[in-house]
Amino acid sequence: MQRRDFLKTAGVGAAAAGLALPARAAAPTPTIKWRLASSFPKSLDTIYSGAENLARRVSELTDGRFEIRPFAGGELVPATGVLDAVQQNTVECGQTASYYYYGKNKALAIETTLPFGLNARQLTAWTYYGGGMDLLRALFAQYNIVNFPGGSTGAQMGGWYRKEIKSVADLAGLKIRIPGFGAEIFSRLGAVPQSLSGTEVYPALERGAIDAAEWTSPCDDEKLGFYRVAKYYYYPGWWEPGAQLAFYVNKDQWGALPPAYQSAFETAAAETHLLMLAGYDAKNPPAMQRLVQNGTVLKRFPDDVLLKAYETALAIYAEESAKNPSFKALYDSMHAFQETSDAWWGVAEASMTNFLSAMRRRK
Repeated sequence: MQRRDFLKTAGVGAAAAGLALPARAAAPTPTIKWRLASSFPKSLDTIYSGAENLARRVSELTDGRFEIRPFAGGELVPATGVLDAVQQNTVECGQTASYYYYGKNKALAIETTLPFGLNARQLTAWTYYGGGMDLLRALFAQYNIVNFPGGSTGAQMGGWYRKEIKSVADLAGLKIRIPGFGAEIFSRLGAVPQSLSGTEVYPALERGAIDAAEWTSPCDDEKLGFYRVAKYYYYPGWWEPGAQLAFYVNKDQWGALPPAYQSAFETAAAETHLLMLAGYDAKNPPAMQRLVQNGTVLKRFPDDVLLKAYETALAIYAEESAKNPSFKALYDSMHAFQETSDAWWGVAEASMTNFLSAMRRRK
């Protein structure tokens, strides 16, 4: 004890006397280079720019020491191969939409959207403040992935149709490009869903191989030229009320990152999430005007289609909840959040929007 007290006192005395004590060398900041595989082509710039924005901001926040190089869909891995590539550490990170992996586990689709589910702001609120993130992280851990919200398209349109849809009966035999739960619902309503990538949709519509196709919203749909080969543009896109994109990171790679680099990635992802939705909200209104000027006919889905689709969606969710614990945990949490959120939304947001819309129609 006396020896320890002496050493302690001596150390304090040396410091007080202004004697320099040996300083520990600061750990060197590593230079890290990652590759990001996107599911999206560069032509869909509002979405793909999310990957570019993430890479740019991560570099800026780390003084260029953490570099992420994005690759468009198909350049490194197939557009729908991002989850496998990140899981297997073929690439360190990716940009995708989780409902592309509906065939692996239907619970994955909940991160992106559910038919008649949360809108974009509600989905963000549930993810960050309603318990959604913890549940989603637990799900993605099964795939060796850490997931991050990475943008949103907002509410989408209901797609392009070569003929009018006047009732549920008109869906019988309709060949439509649509993924995930939307495809399952359309199938039960008598349609024939097709799985096609973005580059395949236009030629399929043009030659009549399919009768209808959904993609996202006016600014993207205009770029893909669907209005040239299908006249009717339906709304609302009830199967995608607020489609959320995602960034995936290989769990082992994430664990190996210095904490400062993890913070940089999280910050850049959150910025991207905000900016993408703002981009769609700014670009969609003028794109819609141009589409109408070019002869597009806007049509609302008939009430019987919406009602039947809603009832079918609820039946599918009940069936999946009964056999898939991961889906049930996520769906129950999201549904409980939606019940409260919808009540608030109707009081404030929706009522104000509806009043202003009515006033504009009076002009």
